[in-house]
Amino acid sequence: MAPPNRSRPSLLRPISELMRPAILALAMVLPCGLAASPLAERLDDPKVLGSSTFRFLGLPVYDARLYTPGGAPFDWNQEFGLKLTYRKSIAQKALIKSTLGEMVRQGNPPPTADQLQACFQAVSKGDSYLAIPEGPDKIGFWRNGSRTCTLSSPGITRAFMSIFLGSNTRSANFTRQLKGQ
Repeated sequence: MAPPNRSRPSLLRPISELMRPAILALAMVLPCGLAASPLAERLDDPKVLGSSTFRFLGLPVYDARLYTPGGAPFDWNQEFGLKLTYRKSIAQKALIKSTLGEMVRQGNPPPTADQLQACFQAVSKGDSYLAIPEGPDKIGFWRNGSRTCTLSSPGITRAFMSIFLGSNTRSANFTRQLKGQ
């Protein structure tokens, strides 16, 4: 009777089992996660130009980051993206009302409340919104990485983004930090 055909266990198997978590951890810290983001799809080499925390009555409301190609200085005529990460929960109605109010306060033509309702949902602590202009008349919005809407109207990019990046924002210090100044 012939001995059973036994294969010798591979010496590499224990090593590969040990390496699997290390490879996974390395993949999580590499910038490849950015490659799949809306920023990387729409901006050439997106880098944070500046960041700031917006506060109301001293309490933090959201953290903001301004992305430009290669971290270049902010220019209304160049590509950029703005990400807000909320530090508190805010109802949809309050987001829409404050957005429309700020646009009107600055003298900019606002979209309708119905248009903003399609874009903005209530946020909880840790939720984020990303806004990326697609020329002067269109802005794409993503909530937690999923596209929510596109606002389209003449001059909407400057009208909306002036809330954060304009010359008449609620906090000049916030805007300077966001622009990396």
